[in-house]
Amino acid sequence: MKGIILAAGKGTRLSPVSDPISKVLLPVYSKPMIYYPLSTLMLAGIKDIMVITSHGDKKNFIKTLGDGSQFGIKISYKVQRIHKGIADAFIIAEKFIAGDRSVLILGDNIYHGDGMKELMRKAHGNSKGCTVFLYEVSDPERFGVAEVDDQGNVISLEEKPTEPKSNLAVTGLYFYDGDVCRIAKTLTPSARGELEITDLNKVYMARGALKACRMDKGYKWIDAGTFNSLLDAQNIICEIEKSTGRMVACPEEIAVEMGYMTASKIRESISGKKSEYYDKIRDGLDGKRSSDV
Repeated sequence: MKGIILAAGKGTRLSPVSDPISKVLLPVYSKPMIYYPLSTLMLAGIKDIMVITSHGDKKNFIKTLGDGSQFGIKISYKVQRIHKGIADAFIIAEKFIAGDRSVLILGDNIYHGDGMKELMRKAHGNSKGCTVFLYEVSDPERFGVAEVDDQGNVISLEEKPTEPKSNLAVTGLYFYDGDVCRIAKTLTPSARGELEITDLNKVYMARGALKACRMDKGYKWIDAGTFNSLLDAQNIICEIEKSTGRMVACPEEIAVEMGYMTASKIRESISGKKSEYYDKIRDGLDGKRSSDV
């Protein structure tokens, strides 16, 4: 299974903060934002990941993540030269996916919860079709909204409806079968000139192949694309780490947990790096602190 992080958005909602650098590289507490979607993919068992970015930001992403070898994974990069929507990621990444199953995560989406690994394992088990992750919100009119039957099938999808049929928002994490690139190429641009992810998912829904994984209130999902949600993300991650004494979304620790890297290799890779972040990793590897992903 291949992983894609879509990090090519203009970030206009965070202007002027995001004018000089991609919003996905802005800090969320002690880490760049992209560490959070990267960690989610790593926890899903994905070791081959493509970051789709804009031309101007590509070098910054490479500087931040390199080729992924320091985490025991492989990271490659592709540029979205014209912003054509989320579903365009599958046209850009067609050769990378090469008919394999894939997972797409939006670069500004943050997930946290003790059961995330198990939920993603469940989605991984749906070898045919698409699986979306849903989260209960108080303002569903701001999101894509799904209606789900008793068997976990999505039976309706609406984009920012004025009268939502449910309060279940479709979040920015999607599991797809090997047919997704072909379907993406059949989509017609919307009124705003984009290939909409909702339209892609509706194709799977029409086939009866759109499943839902519902995240209850024991999970955290944050779309960190606005000033308020970015501040919320900072405060939530800070509070979790301070109250539990555990790191959230630390790729180095996840690499050890998932067996991608040995603890000794991680120690070697961070040797000489001095900051509170790296000190916490060393403490965790030495058994002085618990880790949480």
